Amino acid sequence: MNTDITASVKPEYPVIDRNPPFTKTVANFNTLDYLRFTTITGISVTVGYLSGIKPNIRGPSMVTGGLIGLMGGFMYAYQNSAGRLMGFFPNEDEVARYKKQRF
Repeated sequence: MNTDITASVKPEYPVIDRNPPFTKTVANFNTLDYLRFTTITGISVTVGYLSGIKPNIRGPSMVTGGLIGLMGGFMYAYQNSAGRLMGFFPNEDEVARYKKQRF
């Protein structure tokens, strides 16, 4: 079974990098990616705090929720950034930046 998404689905937008490395993907985060990242983290901290049933476990519960939100927010931002570089999501800004760097 082939699990390579690029083999089964063709990109709808211009491809900037078919297989972007981690550093390039993180460097490509835009303002919306950072906003989503921080929002998911903030909501998770709040939910973690509120889910602490007893007052003495609210702190650890908040930290755990925050860490889960931090990882989830980062992965969501990373997925969007990589999708734009690979041409699966709208990427007008990335295409313009790439053309400017080439010339």
